[in-house]
Amino acid sequence: MDGTTLVTGGAGFIGSHLADALLARGGSVVVLDDLSTGRIANLDAVVDHPRFRFVHGSILDELLTDDLVRRCDTVVHLAAAVGVELVLAKPLQSLITNVHGSHIVIDAASRHHRKVLLASTSEIYGKNASGPLAETDDRILGSPTVARWAYSTAKAIDEILANAYHLEHGLEAIVVRLFNTVGPRQSPAYGMVIPRLIRQALAGEPLTVYGTGRQTRCFAHVTDVVSALVALLDEPAAVGQTFNVGTNQEVSILHLARAIIEHTDSDSEVRFVPYDEAYGAGFEDMTRRVPDTGKLRGLTGWVPGHTLDDAIRDTVAEMRAGGVTSGAAERVGLVPS
Repeated sequence: MDGTTLVTGGAGFIGSHLADALLARGGSVVVLDDLSTGRIANLDAVVDHPRFRFVHGSILDELLTDDLVRRCDTVVHLAAAVGVELVLAKPLQSLITNVHGSHIVIDAASRHHRKVLLASTSEIYGKNASGPLAETDDRILGSPTVARWAYSTAKAIDEILANAYHLEHGLEAIVVRLFNTVGPRQSPAYGMVIPRLIRQALAGEPLTVYGTGRQTRCFAHVTDVVSALVALLDEPAAVGQTFNVGTNQEVSILHLARAIIEHTDSDSEVRFVPYDEAYGAGFEDMTRRVPDTGKLRGLTGWVPGHTLDDAIRDTVAEMRAGGVTSGAAERVGLVPS
């Protein structure tokens, strides 16, 4: 993949790592980000690079988005509401960003005949706790009155839009469903579980585990996730398809908390917090979420190169060095992984 890539949301956790990778392999990168949840500090390593450009703006600005898409060769659309807690706190803003914003990006990519990789989410599967989950597995959702399922539905609409533009207008669209992604630059400000627990451990505070802690997730190192995105962008046969991106190294949240205590040499204890205390009445969670990444592996040969311990170790090192901060002013939005 050569030329210039527009990365929407490129000042965010995953987007900034993707910008690093694309520049390292010789491409040019334009980042569009409104910095509502992204951090300009995430781009410190590349901000002066001759093939890098940062544009402070929103995907909701149709003229700006259209112009940037026109000037680039490929689009990676990562800009979105940051997880479930933001959706719970600001459901209308999240819906507008995730549906209308994505439509603006997808429509511009179609109009200018640009390949687009759309970042979706494992939230698509809802309460489906079977597994490993394949791309064709059913979605199991609760009531539309529950904000979490509104988020899942909004991301499903994004996928449907990308697929419809592919079928009707020939848009070169690739959809990726990102499972839990972790590593350096992920801020604890939005409730993401690993940086939140690490921050608590380093501060000697109790590690707050929501619910029973028996719920399981799979955490992929951001370096591996970025390598999967690049591999899919390079693969012509990926166009028109949907891929899970994540690891199948399953761990309970309670075990995760204990591993973080061990990695940080912390004296902290684990404190269980009921869901209704953490998120309010009516919050719904799933007991298990594990991806089947066989489709991705079969097409590209991709396999994760990092373990959960690697991700914890790298995140601890960065947070100890003061690389990620968390304060009240940063808590624009809040969601569990």
